[in-house]
Formats: sequence, C-alpha cells, structure tokens
Amino acid sequence: MKSKIQQYKNVSLMTKKILLLLAVVSVLISCNKAGKNEYIVTGTIKGIDNGKTVTLEVQDQTTGQLKPVDTVKIENGKFTFKGSAKEPEIYLVQVEKVEGKIPFILENGDIDMIINKDSVNNTKVTGTYNNDELTGYKENGMKIQKKMMKFQQDNMAKMNEAQQKKDTVVMNDLRKEYSKFQDEFAKQSEDYLKTHPKAFISTLIIEGMFNQMVPDVEKITKYYTALDKSLQDTKHGKSIKTKLDQITKPVAAVSGSVEVGSMAPDFSAPNPEGKSISLKESLGKVTIIDFWASWCMPCRAENPSNVALYAELHAKGLNIIGVSLDKDAAKWKEAIAKDKLTWTQISNLKSWEDPIGVTYNVKSIPATFILDATGKIIAKDLRGAELKAKVIELLGK
Repeated sequence: MKSKIQQYKNVSLMTKKILLLLAVVSVLISCNKAGKNEYIVTGTIKGIDNGKTVTLEVQDQTTGQLKPVDTVKIENGKFTFKGSAKEPEIYLVQVEKVEGKIPFILENGDIDMIINKDSVNNTKVTGTYNNDELTGYKENGMKIQKKMMKFQQDNMAKMNEAQQKKDTVVMNDLRKEYSKFQDEFAKQSEDYLKTHPKAFISTLIIEGMFNQMVPDVEKITKYYTALDKSLQDTKHGKSIKTKLDQITKPVAAVSGSVEVGSMAPDFSAPNPEGKSISLKESLGKVTIIDFWASWCMPCRAENPSNVALYAELHAKGLNIIGVSLDKDAAKWKEAIAKDKLTWTQISNLKSWEDPIGVTYNVKSIPATFILDATGKIIAKDLRGAELKAKVIELLGK
C-alpha cells in the first residue's frame, strides 16, 4: 500500500515540475512575442563586444538622407528593437565597427536577424511574411548576379582587347550577351509581380519601373491594379498612383509653354548645398537645361560630352543648369562629383514627380532644352556634335 502511495506522490511531483517548466517556457515565449500592432526585431551577432551600438535607420523622404530612428546596445551577442509600424517600409541596421548596412522590411511582428559581422550581405532576416519574401527574392537575384559576375570575369580581357582594337563587332556581341542578364532580372521581377499581389516588395518593383527611359505605363497600370488594396493604400502605393496620374494627363495640360519658340518657364530648386537656384539667375548667352539623374545610364554616358562642351564654351557665354530627377541625395551628389559636373545643379529629389519635370513635360531622360539669351527655347533634345554646332551658332549671333 505504501508503495502505491509513494508512486502517486512521485507522479504528482513530476506533474508539478512539468507544469512549472511549461509555465516558465510560456513566460519566456510571451516576453519575446510581439503584441498586436507591435514589432520586435531580435538580432544575433557573434564577435562583437558588449556595449557596441546598433542603429536603426530609414531614408528621409524630404532630403533623401538616412536618419537614425532608434539606437540600442549589444548584450551577449544580441540586440532588440521594439516599436510599432504603421505600414511596411525598408529600414536599415548599422552595427558599430561593422562595415555595411543591413536592409530589411520593418513591419509589425517578430523579426529575427542573424548577422555575419564579416559579411553583412549574408545576413538572414526571417519571421514575418514580407521579410521571408525579401530573403527569397534576394536569393534568386543573387543566382543571376553570380552568373553575371562570372561572365564579366571570363570576358574582361576580351572586352579590353576589343576596345583597344576598336572592334565594334566583338564589343557589341559582348554587350548583347551581357544584356541577357538584365533581361533575366526583369523577368524575375515581372514573374514575382504576377504571383505576389500582397507582398510589399511588389510595390518597390513597380516604383522602380518608372526609372526606365520610357516607362511602360500600360504594364505599370496592370501590376498596380492587381496589387492588394492594403498595399495600394500605403505610402508607396499612393506614390505609384500619383505618378500614373501625372504621366497619363493630357500633354496639353502641362506642355503648352515648353515648345520651341516659346519662353522657357522659370523655376527654382535647391542645389546640393541646399541653396535655392532659379533658371532666371542661371541664364547665359546660351543656356542648356539638362534633365538627368544618377540612375540614368544614357544620361551618364552623355555627361563627358557635356563636360567638354562646357569647358570649351562657358567662357564665351554658355551656361548649363542640370535638373536631376533623383530621389536619393547621396547618389545625386556622388554622380555630380564622379562625372565632374561643374555647372549649376538643382533637384527637388522627387524623381518623376519633380514639378520642374512636370512643367516641362519630361517623360524620358536625358532631355535638353536650349535657350537663347532672352530665355526663349530655340531647340530641344540635341546631342553631341549637333548640340555643339547649335550652341556655337547661337553664341555667334
């Protein structure tokens, strides 16, 4: 009888221990579980001393610069950010003394981040729908990126030799092969859009389609219409709608005063130092209004010719005012320095929503307007030798 009683006592004691253990686990889980309308970002990084800071950053929509929104310290190889997100958005994490920033999608929920301090590009971000999607999308993109890099390495010597010999046949063949990788990237994005109407990445892909030289409005409209309403109502969704509305406005509504023979509408915008500069104060004997952007490869390819033209003819009365359709101030300024653009540069950092571009009905870039000394539009969209000849003609007059 005692044996059975003892057995019951042992079972009872074991049951209590199990219940206690479950209670402890439950508390631990609840401490790391995000509540409704709350995010918890938990990061793990090895090899970083306690007390080092981790900063959460986001791009300022007005200036284009990154700004810190929260800072925490590493404790035993871990850090945590907590807060509430109104809607998904791209944020970045910067670890003190670690090179590179880690992009991810900040949204409500539990987000886990495993960081490699020696290669932040290999960071794994999981836990929420959009971050799982971002990870998968990036991994597929990296497969194409690796093939593209291998092609570059395998054909670098061949391209250099062709450039030295001015063998345009070989150069064009290599460029044609290289362009296939760009087609792969485009196909990856479009395939994703067709199957992920609820993914935040889809809004970013659609926004990026406006950066093409001639945006495919019909295609953009189709993908925007297919987006889930929750995404259409986000900041990025509304931005897409605004751009579509501007592009699809009747041309007469915005372009009546920018034809050859009419006076160029005056405008002003901040230069890289933040000072507002107007067209009126930038006029020379001849003035070129140059619409461009750091992300526009044809624009960048045209810059050396413009630099040479300005160096030769500025002293004789040629002025240029560059109007950038950039959105990222840092990339804009970097391109100005790299391309050695010494003439006046301004930008509202609003991409295709730039009011100057809208006024001048700029639908693709590069776009140029050539003005005489009075500010009258004499010609549009001239390049290279044709542009130089027109400028010299006007200076002679």
